[in-house]
Order: sequence, then structure tokens, then C-alpha cells
Amino acid sequence: MTTVKTPRKKTIIAGPKTSKTSRKPVPTDVLEKMVSVIIDSLEEDKAEDIRVLDLIGRANFADRMVIATGLVDRQIAAMAHHIEKKLAEAGFKHLLIEGDNGSDWVLLDAGDVVVHLFKPESRELYGLEKMWGDDLDVEEAEEIAIGEVEK
Repeated sequence: MTTVKTPRKKTIIAGPKTSKTSRKPVPTDVLEKMVSVIIDSLEEDKAEDIRVLDLIGRANFADRMVIATGLVDRQIAAMAHHIEKKLAEAGFKHLLIEGDNGSDWVLLDAGDVVVHLFKPESRELYGLEKMWGDDLDVEEAEEIAIGEVEK
């Protein structure tokens, strides 16, 4: 018995379509200014364990990811609003905020920079540093090298 592949099955087998639209590269000085404003704001608000991840070549939704920890909901919401205010003062007015009404995780999307503000237990649970960090490249390179040695 032969199976006939319908158009839907062919689409599923082919996988997701690749996006033909790409983001225009942002000048490095603009990107660094934005990240600097964000980090300064986080440091003023006593954020803990601030990490900046370079996403260029890894993701098409942003060039940098900033991850920081706050101890309580109120602190995290305040950090988000302070970042919004300081970015607007610096001329970066397009910012979307999700989860700022008292949750364990607040996301700020400034276009070229994405900021994640977590409570400590949520940060550990989601593990964004493991997913997007430079350690991933090292682990993949080690696995490839180990696989080549075994052959």
C-alpha cells in the first residue's frame, strides 16, 4: 500500500518556512548606548547578576539580551518602569513591556535589545543563559570534537 502525500503533509514534512525578511543591522554605537542605559538603570535599582548576551548571528529578533534578577515583584516592576523612562530620555521610545503587573518574569522588548527581569527561582527555572549564552558554543564544539574523536 502506498501512501499519498497531501499538500498539508508535504508542508509538515518540509518544516517551518524561513523568513525572507531580515532586520537591518544596527550601528554598534547605538546598540552599546542602549545597553549602557539599561545596565546603568539596573545597577541603580540594585539588580543582581546582570548578564549581557550577544545574539548577533544567533537570533533574528534582537542583537543583545540583558538578563537580571530582582528579589521581589515590586522591585522587578520598578526596574522595568525605570528602564522605560531612561530609554525614552535617551531617545529610544519604542519599548514593549510584558508582565510588569507583578509577575516572576518581566520582558522588555526595545527592538534591538531584549531585557528579561526575573525572580531568582524563575531565572533558574527558565535558564536563558544556558539557552542563549556563549557556554552553548563551547559545549557544542566539545561535543563535535568528542564525536570526531570517536569516529
